[in-house]
Amino acid sequence: MERWISTFLEAQAAELDAARNTRLAYGRDLKDFAAWLERRGGDFAGADRATVEAYLIFCEAQGLSKATRARRLSAIRQLYRFAHEEGWRADNPALRIKGPGKAQHLPQTLDIAEVDRLLEAARDKGRSASDQIRNRCLMELLYATGMRVSEMVEMPAAAARGDPQMILVRGKGGKERMVPLSPPAREALAGWLAARDAAEALAVKAGKPASRFLFPGSGAGGHLTREYFYVLIKEIAVLAGVDPAKVTPHTLRHAFATHLLAGGADLRVIQTLLGHADLSSTEIYTHVLDEHLKALVLQRHPLARDEG
Repeated sequence: MERWISTFLEAQAAELDAARNTRLAYGRDLKDFAAWLERRGGDFAGADRATVEAYLIFCEAQGLSKATRARRLSAIRQLYRFAHEEGWRADNPALRIKGPGKAQHLPQTLDIAEVDRLLEAARDKGRSASDQIRNRCLMELLYATGMRVSEMVEMPAAAARGDPQMILVRGKGGKERMVPLSPPAREALAGWLAARDAAEALAVKAGKPASRFLFPGSGAGGHLTREYFYVLIKEIAVLAGVDPAKVTPHTLRHAFATHLLAGGADLRVIQTLLGHADLSSTEIYTHVLDEHLKALVLQRHPLARDEG
């Protein structure tokens, strides 16, 4: 079963240019399914539709969310589609299984005042002046562009050169999109590039290799990690007096989308800026419009006014 998984993941990378995080998620899901089959004395080659359905029932009994179960079924379905194409299986036992569907919930977001406090607090967060400049740039860039945190930390420095008004973002599956930068984000970016380049020049003089990343890090990837930034944004939230439980890199992405929509931006524009392949992924933000329209009616409609 290990060979099935590794060959499938290699094909995902080579043929579909699947993002690294997507492949890691598929790998984890398929290994869990393989372990479950092994405990029952089975394997991928012998599993039928009833077996896959039994596994999904097991996942539900474990308390896994609808989204996680839907993702696991998708991984199994794609594995068997690949196995069928390779001639390892004569059928796809997961093809006609109906998934649990996605639980519809509104993304947690932040109001404009909270974001302002986070951006202000980021200026003072850091052990050195360089760290403070970097942390301010990270926060300004994330809120100004709505990037995924992985897109931001993996961004090459070359993409930010020349005081750009728009920045090229490489998203899921290698798809690229242009995102405009706000004046505060451009200012923060210019400040960080100057500090970064000065630090890099000293490192090169000391015999260390130059980093190609906008936010260099000491980890294996050579850039700041998502995990590091996750901890950092929590610490900034505490400093800003904002509940850290509601602050993650992704809530800033949600704030970017909801604040744009509330300001009158078109939903398809926001879809493009976020890098969503499907508009349905963006439509969850229309709750902002719903609240805005409700308030508008209550404030402006003559029948809603209190005649006193």
